[in-house]
Amino acid sequence: MVKNNDVNYICLFYTHSGAIKFTNIMNAENICYKILPTPRKLSSSCGISVQFCYDKNISSFIINDIEKVFLVNNKSYELVYENE
Repeated sequence: MVKNNDVNYICLFYTHSGAIKFTNIMNAENICYKILPTPRKLSSSCGISVQFCYDKNISSFIINDIEKVFLVNNKSYELVYENE
């Protein structure tokens, strides 16, 4: 269940397998998520993204398969992580 104070994120991945690996982490942590097509304005190498809500530091979820992480505010996106 999403709480009102949770922060909404969207993760972009280099590959589909990276997205699946990430959803396994979300499942292990009992975090609700949604797999969705990557919004056109964000673009991505693989075309799918994972959106999730979380109210703590997300650094423990950052894996090499993640291309970018955006904070979602209404219909705007703020880049909070980019893999170099």
